[in-house]
Amino acid sequence: MTNLIETSFPQTLDEIILEIRSGTGGEEAALFARNLAEMYHKYAEKKGWKIELLDESRTDIGGYKYVSFSIRGQGILALFKSESGVHRVQRIPTTEKSGRIHTSTASVAVLKEPTESEIIIRPQDLEIGFFRSSGPGGQNVNKVETGVRISHRPTGLVVESQVSRSQQKNREAALKLLRARILDQERTKAQSEMANLRRKQIGSADRAEKIRTYNFPQDRITDHRIKKSWNNIQSILNGNLDAVINSLAKTKINEW
Repeated sequence: MTNLIETSFPQTLDEIILEIRSGTGGEEAALFARNLAEMYHKYAEKKGWKIELLDESRTDIGGYKYVSFSIRGQGILALFKSESGVHRVQRIPTTEKSGRIHTSTASVAVLKEPTESEIIIRPQDLEIGFFRSSGPGGQNVNKVETGVRISHRPTGLVVESQVSRSQQKNREAALKLLRARILDQERTKAQSEMANLRRKQIGSADRAEKIRTYNFPQDRITDHRIKKSWNNIQSILNGNLDAVINSLAKTKINEW
């Protein structure tokens, strides 16, 4: 496979955790969150990167309330650093009978995956619980408690995973999520003096800014930070993200 990552970008072997949540817009927002998850998944597959689903929560019609997965490959941090923020979609939902355009949002968070030596988690700081995994709509789909929920007392962070039928694998996935969120929290605290600057970029609680709009009626994606647009939305959603990602990777947006 041809490597389309420009050689000026760091080529270290990195791992990130990508978290996507539906925002305003109900079911349409959840469907858009699924579109984004599939877009990044297809992009990663085209690059030959390793992908692992960590956790998900689906709606009755197949949208994502929340999904997280890890991606491992060359130069990922440099490429994905600008994807954090709120993505907005403007389109006519399939359930809309009057043909009215709806505006919905989904948020994307890109977390650096730390090593176990970078983030040390003491067992006595954890509260671990188990639950039955659930499917769309929240109904239990397993008779045994394979879902894992971990609370980290020092930070108050709570993570869970229920995608595997193995309780142990869900525990490992939840711990991976926890380490990434602790690192993200520590990084945010360490950069508190730059909070105003980060609020203009991505921040942590300041991910409410809309960084990109996917306008289906006009077949155009616009990134508002660099004021650049691309046509052929469907091609981009199918994982052909190089033009968008590489344009943003050249900027100083969302430096780690």
